[in-house]
Amino acid sequence: MKKFLTLALALTTTLAASPLGQAQGALRVGMAYDAGGKFDRSFNQSAYEGGARAVKNLGVQLKDFEPGDPSQVIQGIRSFANEGFDLTVGVGFANNASITQVAKENPDLYFGLVDDVSPQKNVASLVFAEQEGSYLVGYLAGLNSSTGVVGFVGGMDIPLIHKFEAGYTAGVKAANPRARVIAQYVGTTPEAWNNPGKAKEIAASMRARGADILFAAAGASGNGVIDYVRQTQCLKANQLPSGVRFASNNFANVAKSASYRQACAANTRPMFFIGVDSNQNYLGDFDKNPATMNHGLTSMLKRVDNAVYSLINDVKNNRFRGGERRFGLKEGGVGYAVDQYNRALIPSAQVARVEAAKAGIIAGRIKVPTK
Repeated sequence: MKKFLTLALALTTTLAASPLGQAQGALRVGMAYDAGGKFDRSFNQSAYEGGARAVKNLGVQLKDFEPGDPSQVIQGIRSFANEGFDLTVGVGFANNASITQVAKENPDLYFGLVDDVSPQKNVASLVFAEQEGSYLVGYLAGLNSSTGVVGFVGGMDIPLIHKFEAGYTAGVKAANPRARVIAQYVGTTPEAWNNPGKAKEIAASMRARGADILFAAAGASGNGVIDYVRQTQCLKANQLPSGVRFASNNFANVAKSASYRQACAANTRPMFFIGVDSNQNYLGDFDKNPATMNHGLTSMLKRVDNAVYSLINDVKNNRFRGGERRFGLKEGGVGYAVDQYNRALIPSAQVARVEAAKAGIIAGRIKVPTK
């Protein structure tokens, strides 16, 4: 057992804790991440940031576990439980079986699960209405596509990501009923979350079909889509496929970088990606100048950070409750991002329309599909 614990804990990384977090008796939290790693700039990183905020603000101690492969997850989760950690969080639906098993073995400890529901009473299951946030970014894509063709790049082909696709498609169609959504998934195994090369190939195939805005819900694979947009920057009229033409030019008056003007002269339109989970708008600032056109149209925010922080705070204040906790637009669990990087892309009139759609969803007047 001692050898096992040494091996398992060697795979963890301790975050820098505040003085209070280092104090004897401080709340101890273990975090087991999903495929793609905690710095995937997306889903895992959002959970990490929620934990880091708890270290800073609540004085907790936090240890991370990043598995080399999925079979190691239960080792890391069990090592936290064996050490008596007050709360262990499994990030991602793939960790459900491991969290559920270890929670059953340790009914006196608390556990959290992100993106799925565990039957164990000592597990808080944090789930999100991804389709609602995806509807809003889809609405923006429908308003701004120059070709009327947009893309959706999913990670693993599973019901969870189908919610992103369904909401996105519904939002696109609400803004532009004539628009077309092309959808493709990276794969059917967990490796789909960490295959940016494949996602980049998919992005290229979508551009060849006329798609100018690509929404990737694919974990670290989404970086391949961003990289493709960085390399191409625009669509050219003489390269559009049969039946596709430029129908609008919403960004004609937005200042462009020198690189863009050189690569995208003549009759062209800009390409954009839509970020996911975390605010990825800044990743579209290819020339490191927010004053010029950004290639991140917006980001679908999935506030895993807020959900994780809230759970840790509840444990710290003896308010833990097991069972399902759902985070949608009404609860501030999902949304879309407007900041210094994309404000020039989205005029106030568009923001007003998106906000009206958001109010309609919260009030129940707009029903967003999940598949």
